[in-house]
Amino acid sequence: MTGSVPVIGHVEAPEMHVMTYNIRRRMPRLTTRVVDQWDRRMPLVRRLLESERPSILAVQEALPDQAADVHEALGASFTGMGFGRDADRGGERVMLYVDRNRFVVRRWTQIALSDTPEVPGSRSWGNRIPRTAVIAELTDHSTEREFTVVATHFDHVSRPSRRRSAELIARRILDLDRPAIVMGDTNTDVETVPYRTLLDGGQLVDSWVAADTRLTPAWSTYSHYRPPQPGPRIDWIAVSRDAFEVVSVAINAIRYEGNAGSDHEPVQAVLRFASS
Repeated sequence: MTGSVPVIGHVEAPEMHVMTYNIRRRMPRLTTRVVDQWDRRMPLVRRLLESERPSILAVQEALPDQAADVHEALGASFTGMGFGRDADRGGERVMLYVDRNRFVVRRWTQIALSDTPEVPGSRSWGNRIPRTAVIAELTDHSTEREFTVVATHFDHVSRPSRRRSAELIARRILDLDRPAIVMGDTNTDVETVPYRTLLDGGQLVDSWVAADTRLTPAWSTYSHYRPPQPGPRIDWIAVSRDAFEVVSVAINAIRYEGNAGSDHEPVQAVLRFASS
């Protein structure tokens, strides 16, 4: 896939276009390859976002300047939610961006994926670095329906951490008792224990499985800048069972002049409330 024609692009209400995108944190001390440098990738990320125009975007691995770059690409109508994963609320972060022209943000919070979720920077389950989730309660202007959106990033090493993170998010969704969209880089493929724990425990379905239309092949969502190829889907969008119709989904393996904006592919879905 090359060029700038959107895979989905702007959608009109009552449909909503949601996306999750691990943009790869800037690592100047470790990065020697030009393809991985943020100043080279940022224009590609901007180009993709300006073309696709999601109305809700979950981002993983954003440093503060990268989060600001994404916000600028989305435009002034968006609000950004999330703070750093460290105890001082600094550093790498999960971000959730929402178009205020489409949705009202009623409230939001960030939790640590740990036994003490309200304590910033806390860790419990074998992950060496803190992991987080941003949880927002929204109202759709067009339908006046309330729903929850979760943006998250599970640990890349600890299997117990991924399982316990899935359990925690599933409980939070059930406690909020409204339709939910969960998006993120889970660092685990489909049909694994965390996948089943989150979907079954949170009464969710995998948007890729539930979609009326799949607009792309089932590309691996972690390409490491290589050409797209089939493989594990470690980045997902899950939605509450029976609450949403998944109109279409895509794993966007766009390349601009042969270059990718990140080592992950963004995952996108068009949703509407089942009763709309």
